[in-house]
Amino acid sequence: MAEFTTPPALPVHVALAVVFQVRVGVLEVLLWERARDPFRGMWSLPGGALVSSETLEQSILRHLATKVDVREVAHLEQLGVWSEPARHPERWELATAYLGLVPLGIDPRVPADTRWHPVDDLPATAFDHGSIVRAGRERLRGKLSYSNIGFALAPDSFTLAELRDIYEAALGYEVSATNLKRVLLRRGAIEPVGTRRSHGPAGGRPAGVYCYCSRRLEVTDPFAVLRPPGA
Repeated sequence: MAEFTTPPALPVHVALAVVFQVRVGVLEVLLWERARDPFRGMWSLPGGALVSSETLEQSILRHLATKVDVREVAHLEQLGVWSEPARHPERWELATAYLGLVPLGIDPRVPADTRWHPVDDLPATAFDHGSIVRAGRERLRGKLSYSNIGFALAPDSFTLAELRDIYEAALGYEVSATNLKRVLLRRGAIEPVGTRRSHGPAGGRPAGVYCYCSRRLEVTDPFAVLRPPGA
């Protein structure tokens, strides 16, 4: 006689977005405040459940559109999968997280329940979202070493001092503008645009203006590693 068994329950699959932007010299992440249990009143990454007939990429773009204009996200890539069975207190939930970057100078409109928070001073976060944010920061730091991903944090044009400030905010340590220029020019990541910009009322010699040669992700030095001074 044939035996019939109940198929195992499948996990709910959610897509989450770790969206970073350098704001006033600080690397910040976009979080929204939960209005219901579990973790009511705590902060979580934007995202939600995957529905039938959509890919993970379509899902995260759909969810992001409710929190920030996705046209302002200059780069989006899959960060990783979090599959700890107990990561959600009420159900079996599998999470695929994405890393998103918004350039300096853009101020996306966000809903009232959504805010930017310094990565080094996160509020109480729901589920394992704090660790996912930190994983996103480490991914960003690594890619700043060997790729041109800085284009997704920088405006269309910038001075070397402005680019240095972006790198310092993302990396968490001081960066020499002279060394940054040498490295990025040698790799063909940036180029001068042929204009100069004054420093403002304080005066000083006008600074050269640069831009990224490409605003698509490219590996420029697969073996490079940026390290803090003295490391």
